[in-house]
Amino acid sequence: MSPVTALESAAERSVTAEPRGTTAADRRPRLAAYLASAIVVAVVAGFSVIGLVNLLLLPGPVGFVRGAYALLGIGGLLAIQLLWFSRPAVRHDSATSLILVAVMVVLAYVPLLTFGLLWADMPVFVGGAVLLALPARYAGPALTAVFFSVAWIYWFFDASPLSIVYNAAGSVFYSLVFYLLTRLARMVHNLHEARTELAQRAVAEQRLAFARDLHDLLGMSLSAIALKGELAHRLMRKSVDRAKAELAEITATAQRTLSDVRAISHGYRELSLEKESRTAESLLSGSEIAVQIHLDQGDLPVQTRTLLAKVLREGVTNVLRYSDVEHCEIDVRHQDGKVTLEIVNDGMTADAPALSPDSRLTSLPGEFAALGGTASAKIDADGRFRLRVELPVPGRQGTPTPHEGEQRTQIESKRIRRLLPLTMAMMAFGATVHELQLTDQPWDLALVVGSIAALLALQFSYFNRPTTQLRSAQSYGMLFVQACLIYLPLLPLGQNWVSLPGLLIGSALLVLPPVLGWAFFALNIAAYAEIQRISGADITSTVFYTAATVMTGLAVFGLLWLVRLVTELDSTRRRLAEMALAEERLRFARDLHDLLGMSLSAIALKSELTARVLPLDRGRAEEELTEVLGLTRQALSDVRSVASGYRELSLDSESRTAKSVLVAADVKVRMEMLEDELPTTVRTVLAVVLREGITNVLRHSKVESCEIAMRRTGNGICLDIVNDGVQRDAARVPATRSEEQAAAGVPAPRLAGTVAVPADASPGSGIGNLSHRVTDLGGKLTAGIEPDGRFRLRAVVPV
Repeated sequence: MSPVTALESAAERSVTAEPRGTTAADRRPRLAAYLASAIVVAVVAGFSVIGLVNLLLLPGPVGFVRGAYALLGIGGLLAIQLLWFSRPAVRHDSATSLILVAVMVVLAYVPLLTFGLLWADMPVFVGGAVLLALPARYAGPALTAVFFSVAWIYWFFDASPLSIVYNAAGSVFYSLVFYLLTRLARMVHNLHEARTELAQRAVAEQRLAFARDLHDLLGMSLSAIALKGELAHRLMRKSVDRAKAELAEITATAQRTLSDVRAISHGYRELSLEKESRTAESLLSGSEIAVQIHLDQGDLPVQTRTLLAKVLREGVTNVLRYSDVEHCEIDVRHQDGKVTLEIVNDGMTADAPALSPDSRLTSLPGEFAALGGTASAKIDADGRFRLRVELPVPGRQGTPTPHEGEQRTQIESKRIRRLLPLTMAMMAFGATVHELQLTDQPWDLALVVGSIAALLALQFSYFNRPTTQLRSAQSYGMLFVQACLIYLPLLPLGQNWVSLPGLLIGSALLVLPPVLGWAFFALNIAAYAEIQRISGADITSTVFYTAATVMTGLAVFGLLWLVRLVTELDSTRRRLAEMALAEERLRFARDLHDLLGMSLSAIALKSELTARVLPLDRGRAEEELTEVLGLTRQALSDVRSVASGYRELSLDSESRTAKSVLVAADVKVRMEMLEDELPTTVRTVLAVVLREGITNVLRHSKVESCEIAMRRTGNGICLDIVNDGVQRDAARVPATRSEEQAAAGVPAPRLAGTVAVPADASPGSGIGNLSHRVTDLGGKLTAGIEPDGRFRLRAVVPV
């Protein structure tokens, strides 16, 4: 595993964790920010040390005062750079930064009066600082001024023209390195600190979509029930027949709304396209149908994957309806910003039910057109039936649009990507000028320029790409090619050899395993120093060029690694946002089913009861209708609460509602509840369990008695809901198997004895939802038929 992959994995594990002190999961993601800062310190401090050594040791002994002056000047520049400009958490666009830039200008230029040409490289600090502190429209001209100031300094002290160009270009190179390393380290820091921000905004925007869906699909129906209930209440004393008609409409509306709730609940579940394709292959093969599946979905948003999975399921269901089908092909392709699903099979005729006007497949074109896609279901000229859907994939659906801070980060990232090639081009330019200082032979110059151009082409096209797979045979081969381009020209050039070993060193540190990479680093540095010595270079030149190779190697490694890390961390953060979004959709589906299922069932039941008792007992009918209106208002409140967040339910209120609904259904109720004060989370989960348990009781027409008991057990609370009448309706009991699981061939849980609810129970099913809720609190949910034939739902939750 590469360092980047390890850091990404650690970040993914800890992104949603609640901080409880310093843990391994907390420390590992921060390694990225620490290592980024370490690279900055190594390059900046290394540059300063080289300058100080060049100033104090190489020219010969210096006095104490001059030495202290030089140490103070370089120490001040280094301190300002490291303690302010290179710190990721510091805002560089501030008045303090401008003041410190002014101080750096003084420290970089005033000592020139004392040290002359030996101080000429210090304006590099100013070049890096102005790029960080000034707006973009001023930073470029300021860096240009630094370039010309360095050129003027070398000209003033009678340097050769090539030396002037070489050192002025070097000042721009190191200024860009200081800037890029600092900005990349800052981006790593920001991505780490704000790693949950995108997920939180994605969830917030998804909740707005929930609210719109609930308002459009459920709000009108519930409001209609409330209005018709008021009308029926007024008509009771005027016209019994008209009142009964209104009550019948209330019942029908409640039943339709309950169907809508189930549809929305299932519609917000994320389905796996890979899982559906495997299920399709298994079902078709089991039906002796030759099947070929090609799945190339790429990186699709959650909603697109889910929609395609639903279409795949519907298409395979239609294939299985026809006994003459012998071959079926399923093809999913993602290219050119579109994703296409095709299901082709033989054995269907023009009068097939799948092509009838009321078929589910014939409604697909309208649904896909609303999403900007197309859908068709027809028989081709060769007699094969083809279901084809196509959807555009404009971007990561479900993730929010970038806000101002993220837009700034994206702009900064683009700026860095433009400056990175420029920085490496400056390295190549400096090497070419260095070669001109050594020789004017056309062959030698052509060989150096050609090898450097090939090195840059390889660097830009392969090693600089964040998507390049590092630990691969191809990367090792490219590293070998890079080494050949660098060292083979040494054979014909001899003393005139000039190349870019820093590119090889930096790329090797990125590609090779850490131990091997640093060993390769040391070997190349030693080899370069020896080549300089054999070539006859003096000690000053050998130290300078060897140190420069060390610095450029570290700089290349830092730039490549940080660009890759920023890219992968940003991708990880977006994946985590999708995970949070999918989890929020799942929470919504559970809450919608749990909160509204019983209310709507009770509304339908009580409205039917009201219609039956109205001719016999008008007072009783008015009481029942009043409760219908109360349940309707509560359901409207539940719709709002599901969209806004997790709702705290009242256990007392739910117990009273449960008793009232069961009595209305002619079920004998014995209820034993605790009066103890319970934590909010426990109380809410038990209320949801009670509500869903009663909903299940109402599904069975043979239920005559129901016992509800809540008692303390050990360190927890046990809630039991026991009812009879399930034996004849046993096939309908296990709500722990969803329609999707049934279609996929997942067996229902056995009913002999009390059994634990499966952990993979459908998120859209009642008892499956309860299992998730209870398990989240460290409890256990069981449901099954006991030896005496009664059905028991038990939830044990620790307190």
